[in-house]
Parts: sequence; structure tokens; C-alpha cells
Amino acid sequence: MQVSIACTEQNLRSRSSEDRLCGPRPGPGGGNGGLVGGGHGNPPGGGGSGPKARAAVVPRPPAPAGALRESTGRGTGMKYRNLGKSGLRVSCLGLGTWVTFGSQISDETAEDVLTVAYEHGVNLFDTAEVYAAGKAERTLGNILKSKGWRRSSYVITTKIFWGGQAETERGLSRKHIIDGLRGSLERLQLGYVDIVFANRSDPNSPMEEIVRAMTYVINQGLALYWGTSRWGAAEIMEAYSMARQFNLIPPVCEQAEHHLFQREKVEMQLPELYHKIGVGSVTWSPLACGLITSKYDGRVSDTCRVTIKGYQWHKDKVQSEDGKKQQAKVMDLLPIAHQLGCTVAQLAIAWCLRSEGVSSVLLGVSSAEQLVEHLGALQVLSQLTPQTVIEIDGLLGNKPHPKK
Repeated sequence: MQVSIACTEQNLRSRSSEDRLCGPRPGPGGGNGGLVGGGHGNPPGGGGSGPKARAAVVPRPPAPAGALRESTGRGTGMKYRNLGKSGLRVSCLGLGTWVTFGSQISDETAEDVLTVAYEHGVNLFDTAEVYAAGKAERTLGNILKSKGWRRSSYVITTKIFWGGQAETERGLSRKHIIDGLRGSLERLQLGYVDIVFANRSDPNSPMEEIVRAMTYVINQGLALYWGTSRWGAAEIMEAYSMARQFNLIPPVCEQAEHHLFQREKVEMQLPELYHKIGVGSVTWSPLACGLITSKYDGRVSDTCRVTIKGYQWHKDKVQSEDGKKQQAKVMDLLPIAHQLGCTVAQLAIAWCLRSEGVSSVLLGVSSAEQLVEHLGALQVLSQLTPQTVIEIDGLLGNKPHPKK
């Protein structure tokens, strides 16, 4: 299987990043820009738009390569970015439901968290069929129904792979992608999700079958976009190539773990995919499941996430030698955080937001108060100068470099 990527790359390069992400800008005569005398704008001199009128292309200055153009919400200060090089605008901070919804926190607390998030401009809410065995989706769906927010005003994402105990209820077969997504929609009480993610790669399912199934659910109106989660760069490229070969719909983003101690994939591999094929990044665990908050300080509190049933693996990780070294580095970051007037958590989240090609960073919180604190990372982002980033890299000592 070979597909020419060169034409696609040339097409992406031939349009500036700003135009690709945000569409044409108004031309001198007003209207939708780009074509003078076309669309809804008035041609120069007040002329008509009859059959004899000819459209002239207005040259546009090039935008910085790979730039993610941001806009800021009125009244909230939330920043919005394109999801990869698609036209979907998502808040640069999203809300995840892993561990919390339907499990760690009550439904009442979950409603408070979701309400505060929405009122602060967060429009991206992420869940999965496997979270709390489907309870996270039910909780999210019940809250959305009770709130009555316009469906067009928020973005819902879910992930498909682990759906049940039966052999046909897991994986990325055509059957489970379709059945699993329909089950998610029933629990969410929604007609569609904005993005459906393949929640890991599946060696048992042919790539063509996966891409065809994702194209099918989009064409059926069950989802608007599809993406990958925890896939390798080669697998994402294979899916993209398969889509181009058979005129199917390619993935628009990859969901990946990214934080101060997990950097290689998001900082070295995904930016190349972003530039070549337009795949963006939605990242999760910016605080390494709570490690990057200085709250452990060499010991584990009974109220910490690591004490939740089923998360012994994280407790072991925190208490391991590597975990203790990471906690020490977190403490080393305190002076920088104090200098910027923020918490270590806010610094770590802002640090994730500055990575190239990252469309949104998912937050996992157990209270509305914690969410408000984490949203404060937006104010820190503008203070992260190149010199500050270099200082952080020096303290961490783990900056990834291109492999020769």
C-alpha cells in the first residue's frame, strides 16, 4: 500500500497556516475575503456581481509555519484553537471524566464541575465507554440533559475499545466501533458525538476495516470527526494513507499523555504529523495523575487519587525510585512558580499548552475549586518566556532531541 503524501503536503504548504486554520479573511471590499466581488462582499467601486464580473485573488501575507491561531472568549478569557488543521474550534483547556465522573466524585459534584467549566468557556468534554464501566458517560449525559445547553455550543468526545466482557464488545472491529458508539450515544443521551476516538490500536483489526468503520459512523451522522488515542506515529500515518487511498475520512487528532516527565511523543513525533497531514494533539494527564502538585512530598495521603481502588499501580509508581526523583524535580520548580505568582500545577498545565500542535489539554479534577485553580494556567501561559522554558528544561534534564 502506497499513497502519495507529497501532493497533500504541497497543498497544505500552499496555503498559509492562518488560512488553513481560520479560513479566508475579509478582503478590501468586505465580505468573506479572498475573492473580491465574490461571496457576500461588495466589489470595489460598488459594481455588481453579474456573470461578467471576474474574481481576483487578493494576496495574503504568510503566517508563521505551524502556528495555531488563538482567539479569546469574551467574558471568560478562555482561548480557542483549531483541532489540528480541521475547522473545529476547541477550548485549549478541556474537561476529562476519567476516574472522576461516575466513580471518585458524586453526581452533584460532577454537575458543579461541569457547570463551572462551561461558564468559564470550556467547550470540550471528554469521556469513554470504559470509564467507570459506562457510568461516566451516563453521568455526563444526565448533566447535559438537565442543563439544556445548546448542543451546538459544546464538543463531546468519547473513546471506543473496551466496551464489555464479550469477545465482540472490545477492539476496533467494524462491529464494535458501530455498536460501541451507539451504546455510548444511548448513555450520553445524544444524537451524535463530535469526535470518536479509537482508544488504542488494535492488531486484530485490519486498518482498512477501522478507517472504513470510522468513515461509516461519520457518514451516518453518529460522529463528526474521528481520532486516535495512544497510537504510534506510524499507525496514524497508515490510517491517513488508507483514507487517502480509498477516499475515506482520515483522523484529525491523536490523544496522548503529556506532562513534564512524558515528552517524547508529543514534542518530537506528533509535530511532524501535524505539519505533514494536519493531525493535531489533545493531551491528557498534564499533572501526571496528580504527581506534579507537590502534594505527595514523599508520602501518600489517604485522600489522594492513588488510594482509589484499582490504582495501586499509580501508588507504586509514586513511591518508586523514579517517582521520588520526579517529586524532587517538582519541588525544584517551586521557585519558578513563585516567581510567576502561580502554583506548580498551573505552571505545569501552562507548560503543556505551549507545545507545538497541541489543540487542547484535558484536565481531571475532583472539585469545582480545583478546576478554577487549574484554569488559572491560562494567565501563566503568557508569562512562559523562552528563557523560562529553557530554565525549566534545565531543571528537568529530560528535553527530547531529534534522533540522528
